[in-house]
Amino acid sequence: MTARDIIASSTPPSAASRQGEETPLHRRNILVGFLFGCGIVAFLDEAVFHQLLHWHHFYDRSTGAAGLVSDGLFHAFSWFATVASLFLFADLRRRRAVRTRWWVGGILVGIGTFQLFDGVVHHKVLGLHEIRYGVDLLPYDLVWNGAALAFLLAGLVVLRGALHDHQRNR
Repeated sequence: MTARDIIASSTPPSAASRQGEETPLHRRNILVGFLFGCGIVAFLDEAVFHQLLHWHHFYDRSTGAAGLVSDGLFHAFSWFATVASLFLFADLRRRRAVRTRWWVGGILVGIGTFQLFDGVVHHKVLGLHEIRYGVDLLPYDLVWNGAALAFLLAGLVVLRGALHDHQRNR
């Protein structure tokens, strides 16, 4: 069984016959993956760096209480994004419209985009917090933003491959 057969078997005949709907389905898979990636990486950031390691709060320019409240709001955002993406994923499954490569590419792009936004905008531009205090930040920033770029590029490679395969199989 080839990849083409797998894709064809997972696509309902009504959807497969309407080429105009394929592009929105691919975009929806990417969007659902992107939202899931953002939610998961935000949750991991908050759980590991905020709660377990105590390296910082989401907002460190005020009192400890304000930092805890900001962490709570950040945590709520991460779970809202994750749960919303799972409901959207369930809708894709119900429609038999899950395109795994598009979805995984969206997850990787979401992880990379969120982490890069956090590392550049939150850490450097707005100065809401640093990755860690009392240390030389350069290695931390390089690893944080380097990992973000790696996830982002990996997601773009996956999406490019999915697009190439989609165009070849048309």
